[in-house]
Amino acid sequence: MEEPHQRVRALHTDTTVTVYQAYSPAIGLPAAREGRFPASWKRDRMTWIKPSFLWMMYRCGWATKADQETVLAVEIRRAGFEWALRHACLSHYRAGLHASPEAWRRELRDAPARVQWDPERDLHLRPLPYRSLQLGLAGEAARRYADEWTVSITDVTPLAHEVHALVRAGDLDGARRRLPREEPYPTPDGLLDRLVGTGPAAA
Repeated sequence: MEEPHQRVRALHTDTTVTVYQAYSPAIGLPAAREGRFPASWKRDRMTWIKPSFLWMMYRCGWATKADQETVLAVEIRRAGFEWALRHACLSHYRAGLHASPEAWRRELRDAPARVQWDPERDLHLRPLPYRSLQLGLAGEAARRYADEWTVSITDVTPLAHEVHALVRAGDLDGARRRLPREEPYPTPDGLLDRLVGTGPAAA
C-alpha cells in the first residue's frame, strides 16, 4: 500500500505512544534508570521528540554522535501527545494555511509546540518519499512532557547498535525484524488539519 505524503507512524497502545530522543549518557542513563527525566534536564528549553526510530537513528548516527550516545524510548500518554498536537504550530510558513507570514510568526511565538515533517528513512538512513512527524515541545508542553505525560523511559541504545550491526552485515531482513512496530497513529479527525506541509529538518 502506498504511503501518504505525511502520516504519524508510531509504536502505540490504546493509551500510550512511544517517541525517541538521544542524549549524552549524563542525561540519558539517569533518565532510563529512574524512569523520569532528572532535574538537570532543562525544562525551559525546546525538546524534539520523534515517533520514528529510524529517523532518530539518522539524527544520532546510530548513537555515535557527540552528546547523542544514549537513545531513549519514551512512552508517553496519548492524551498528552494529542494535547501537544492540538496546541502546535507548523514550523514554517505556508501560504493558504496561514493568513500571512506575520500571523504565522505570532502563532509560532505563542505556541508551546511545533510540528515538522521530515523524510522518513530506510535502514541505510536514506530519505524515503514520504514524511514522518517531528514534534518540538517548549514551555508548558516541555514541562508536561517531562513531569506529567511520561509513563516510562527505556534505554534502547543496545537495540540501535544491534540493528546497525545487522545493516552493516547486510542482514536487512534481520534488521527489519528488530525494528519497533510503528503503525499509523489514529489521530482524531481534524487534529492535523493545521499541521500539514513540508520543511527543513530540525535539530
